[in-house]
Amino acid sequence: MSFASPLFLWVFLPLVLGAILAAPRHWRNGIIAVASLIFYAVGAGPTTLLLLVTIAVNYVIGQWLEPDEWALAARRKRVLLITVICVDVGSLVVWKYLGFLTEQLNGLAQLFGGDFPITHLLLPIGISFYTFHNISYVVDIYRGERPALRNPVSFVTYISMFPQLVAGPIVRYREIADQLPQERTHRTDDIAAGFPRFALGLCKKVIIADSLNPLVEACFATPGDRMTFAIAWLGALTYTLQLYFDFSGYSDMAIGLGRMLGFRLPENFARPYSSVTVTEFWRRWHMSLSRWFRDYVYIPLGGNRHGAAKTYRNLLIIFVLTGFWHGANWTYLVWGLYHGALLIIERGFHLDGAPSSRGRAVARRALTLLLVVVGWVFFRSADLPQALTMIGNMLLPDFTGLTDIVSEAFTNQRLVILLCALAIVFLPAHPVTGPLLESSRSKPATVLRTTIMTAGLLYAAILVATGTFSPFLYYQF
Repeated sequence: MSFASPLFLWVFLPLVLGAILAAPRHWRNGIIAVASLIFYAVGAGPTTLLLLVTIAVNYVIGQWLEPDEWALAARRKRVLLITVICVDVGSLVVWKYLGFLTEQLNGLAQLFGGDFPITHLLLPIGISFYTFHNISYVVDIYRGERPALRNPVSFVTYISMFPQLVAGPIVRYREIADQLPQERTHRTDDIAAGFPRFALGLCKKVIIADSLNPLVEACFATPGDRMTFAIAWLGALTYTLQLYFDFSGYSDMAIGLGRMLGFRLPENFARPYSSVTVTEFWRRWHMSLSRWFRDYVYIPLGGNRHGAAKTYRNLLIIFVLTGFWHGANWTYLVWGLYHGALLIIERGFHLDGAPSSRGRAVARRALTLLLVVVGWVFFRSADLPQALTMIGNMLLPDFTGLTDIVSEAFTNQRLVILLCALAIVFLPAHPVTGPLLESSRSKPATVLRTTIMTAGLLYAAILVATGTFSPFLYYQF
C-alpha cells in the first residue's frame, strides 16, 4: 500500500487517525501496531511472516541483553548479541542477496563447462529497513543506552510502525525509546502539525517525481548504439531530481505521518544538493542511514581514531556496505566505491572543509553536484555496461540530439516541472523546507504552508485520483 494511493489516503489513514483519537490512551500503540501489520501485509503478502519472526526473535533476545555487574553474564550477553545480529543479517542476506550470489556462482561454473542452480526468492518489502531497526534495538540495549521494552505491543509498534516500516527513515532505538510508552500524550495539535509536512511530501512525489518518471525511463531505455550526449545528460540530470523528490517526499510523508500518530521521527534530508563537498552531501542525504552506519559500524571499527590508513579503510568498508545495502547488483557496489573514493580523496587532500570564499563555495557546490549526478548513473542503470555507455556519452559532446522516443516523452509540461525542480534545488542551503513548514510560524512559512495545503494538495489529489502515481523508488530496497 503506497502513501500516494487512494486506498491509503482516503480509507486507511482516516480510519487509523479516527481510531487513535477515539480510543483510550493505552490502546493507541495497539491500534498503530495492528494497523501497521495490516498495511505491511497488503503489499508484502506471505513475507509478512518473516517480519513477525524477526520481531519475535529480537523481542525475546532483547530481554536478556541488559547489562549487569556479573562478568560471566556479560560474556553470555555478548554471545547472544552476536547470535541475534547474525540471525538478522543472515535473513537479510538470504532473502535479498542469495539470488545474486547464485547467479555469480552459476556464471563462474559456466566458465568451466558446469552449471549451478540459481535461487529466486521474493524480496520482502522493507527488509533492509526493519533489519536495521532490529539491530539498533538489541545493540542499544546491550550498550546500556536504553532499557529493553517489556511490553510486546510497544516493540511491535517500534519495528512495524507504518510511516517508517517500508522505506525509513531508519529510526535508531535510542531516538524513539522515550516516545514508546503507552501513556504518551497525543493531541489534535499533532495532526495539525504533521499534515502539512505530509502534504509537502505528497506534492514532491506525485507532482514532481512522478511527472519526471516517463522521461527518466525513456532516457535510460535508449539502446547504447542510439545513446547521445544530450540523452545521457538529460537522463542523468532528470533522475537526479526524480530520486531526490521521490525519496525526500517519502521521508516528509513519513515524518508527517509519525507526527500525526504522536511520534517525532528523525530528519532524513537537509537540502543535499546544496552541499559544497561530497562529505557534506553524506551529512545531508539519507541522514538516518549515514547515522546508522556511523554508530553501529564506523565507530566500532575505530572511526578516524587510529591514523589515516585505517580511517580510509573504514570509510571504504562503510561505502561498500552502503552500496550493497541498496541492492544486489554490481552497479550499487560501484556506486558505493565511487562515493567512498571521493570521500577518501577529500579527506586525504583536506578538501572536506568549507571553502574560504563565496566564489570557491559556488564552484565547489557545482563540482559536488556534478560528481553526484555522475554517481547516480551507476545507481540507476540496469548493469555496468549501460552505466559506462551513458557516462561515456556524457564525456563526448555531439550534436545528434534526442531520439523520437525521448522527444515524445519530453513534453512541455515535463520541461516546466524539470525547470521548477532545478530552481528548488538551486535555492540556498538554509532553511530546510520540511522542518520550517512543520514548526515555523514565520510569514514565509505560513505562505508556503497555505500554498501547499490549497493549490498543491488539490493538484496532487487530482493526480492521485487519476491513477498517475507510481511506487516509491526506495520500496525496492
